Amino acid sequence: MSKLTRRAFLGGSTAVAAIAAGQVSRVRPSLAQANAINLYSSRHYDTDARLYEDFTLQTGIRVNLLEGKADELIERIRSEGRNSPADLLFTVDAARLWRAEQAGIFASVSSEILDKSIPSNLRHPEGLWFSLTKRARVVVHNTSVDPSQLSTYEDLAAPQWQGRLAVRSSGNVYNQSLVASLVEHLGESATEDWCRGIVANMAFPPRGGDMDQIKAAASGRAQLALANTYYLSRFAPGRAAANADVFDRVKVFFPNQQDRGTHVNVSGGGVTKTAPNREGAIRFLEYLVSPSAQAIFAQGNSEYPVVPNVPLDPVVARFGDFKEDPVNVAILGRNNPSAVQIMNRAGWR
Repeated sequence: MSKLTRRAFLGGSTAVAAIAAGQVSRVRPSLAQANAINLYSSRHYDTDARLYEDFTLQTGIRVNLLEGKADELIERIRSEGRNSPADLLFTVDAARLWRAEQAGIFASVSSEILDKSIPSNLRHPEGLWFSLTKRARVVVHNTSVDPSQLSTYEDLAAPQWQGRLAVRSSGNVYNQSLVASLVEHLGESATEDWCRGIVANMAFPPRGGDMDQIKAAASGRAQLALANTYYLSRFAPGRAAANADVFDRVKVFFPNQQDRGTHVNVSGGGVTKTAPNREGAIRFLEYLVSPSAQAIFAQGNSEYPVVPNVPLDPVVARFGDFKEDPVNVAILGRNNPSAVQIMNRAGWR
């Protein structure tokens, strides 16, 4: 299987150029085949290739992969219309799944396997999309911080943390979904007050990704950072970004363990309305919630599996168990527009 990252379909001799230099081109309709499925995905993890190969070995169905940014792929499917060769769309974060849902891309799927394997709060109520992995958004703190000082997301806006918090911009969809969860639990007014407190407590203006925030907490430029756990795992010994100066100087704290639980977000996907191979697409989704596939997700990118009792990545397992916020992640997408407006009004840039 060959691959041109964010540029091409994969599938041996069927690979064709698809997205280049920001331009969208049309994929040949001949790629719609009974023994193949066409996956449009904004998941950019090379380790996912194992999933595609394993599925093909088990079923004989090839996975032709087109990678790109979520908004590009959503617009591409819309522009292709009834002639789209896409069977499935995968993306990260509930807000992006909601955008695809609003664009009318997904078709409802009824599957006993998916319903039994995936908890109800991690799938769309009408079967339009299904979560495949989870990401916990936690407080990563410098080891100089006594964890007994930490408690909830709400507490991060308290004056005691003024000038001590590293956090990404309001344009980051992970932060948007965290705020969307607070809108659901606290209401808009209290959430806006919280956002203003977060802005007041920033150690420096938002810039960079989660790994940059973690580095800041490790170095002492900040003492706390909001980040997804899988980003911290990348600094562990033996990993591609291994850095003991970072990994050994921070710890993970799971907020809100005494009440609703820690916020989790997801990556997931659904079958398109115009899927040429709907049956094959559903088989692929069902394969992805099998214990073996969930283990590949967990081990390959240090994400949390959506299926219970699947072994975690050893580094992630060291962070400990935690109670999850049970809110249906579909609500995070629904609340996204309000969350963005609130962050903007609060001066979170």
